[in-house]
Amino acid sequence: MSDFIQNGEKIIQGLIAQAKQQGKTNVVISGNYMISDTIIIPSDTTLVLQDCHLRLADNTFCNIFRNAVCYDTENRTTQNADKNIKIIGIGKAILDGGNYNGLSERNCCKEGRPHIYVNNILLFSNVEGIEIRDIKITNQRYWALNFIYCRYAYIGNIEFIGDYQRYDENHNLVKGLIKGPNDCCMTQIVNADGIDLRVGCHDFTIENISGFTEDDTVALTALPNNETEKFSVENESVDIYNVTIRNIVTSCFCASVRLLNQGGARLYNVLIDGVRDASLDTRYYVGRGSATIRIGDEHMYGTRHSYKDETFNVIIRNVFTRAGKGLALAGEMTNVVYENVFGFDNCPLLVDDEKAKIYKK
Repeated sequence: MSDFIQNGEKIIQGLIAQAKQQGKTNVVISGNYMISDTIIIPSDTTLVLQDCHLRLADNTFCNIFRNAVCYDTENRTTQNADKNIKIIGIGKAILDGGNYNGLSERNCCKEGRPHIYVNNILLFSNVEGIEIRDIKITNQRYWALNFIYCRYAYIGNIEFIGDYQRYDENHNLVKGLIKGPNDCCMTQIVNADGIDLRVGCHDFTIENISGFTEDDTVALTALPNNETEKFSVENESVDIYNVTIRNIVTSCFCASVRLLNQGGARLYNVLIDGVRDASLDTRYYVGRGSATIRIGDEHMYGTRHSYKDETFNVIIRNVFTRAGKGLALAGEMTNVVYENVFGFDNCPLLVDDEKAKIYKK
């Protein structure tokens, strides 16, 4: 990595500070930088990555990007939110997780280790007005783009190239795939989702997403827990709603799009239009244990499963799948409509709703 400028975060942070002092909003970054600490992005900042490669240094435990008020513990209100943050790629724009650092959901917060969220490529909380587009993300160490209590966002033209290496439960590198039930590759310990909307996110558009993710490509998971208390915003609900997801063309080890809410959180007003399994003739083909779209789950992640009036108004259109299930549905839901779900390459099961109860208003 001799062509990478070391401690690039200091240079980039300095350019952001300089732009603020001059009353400018645009910061253009070019070149290759090794990142050893998180770059903090304040309100009213447009970061342009022009032919730019940012790579996390070995043995680091930090995000590449985080918004300024992300971890503020006082005065967490919509008035105090960071506003109008953009990250836009031009030409070659790469965010690179580098080599895996051994931190996972299983061992985080133990023996002095930090929370797993330090392994997000980007972590935003309490941000209003977001645009992230035209970027390639590779080797993410955990979920790549993580949003908590964020609103009014556009995420588009993102390509994921996940690290194909596999690790066992002791974090040792394993050659080849780890097979699970139903000829499905088990989620590797890195659990590298693409885009995650967590509690309190609403009014998002996510479109034109491609590549490979080791777990879910786009996940909407409203699961109240200690995360809710840590990041909560005054008068903002834990619900996820008003989300449009379009043109997802990826291969993955779990679901292309996953919707999950438990513990009293609601998930509603979601349009999913155009999802295609792109795993044919790639090493990422995962067999028949996966699903292209998942809504709900038999497994308990929260304090209780959702009720029929907590998951509602979901439209799914134009799904093309070779996975084991086009749709995997579990639990109670209302006004969930699916149409134009096509299986190919001998996909044996298009829709699995035997464990779901779909109600109509």
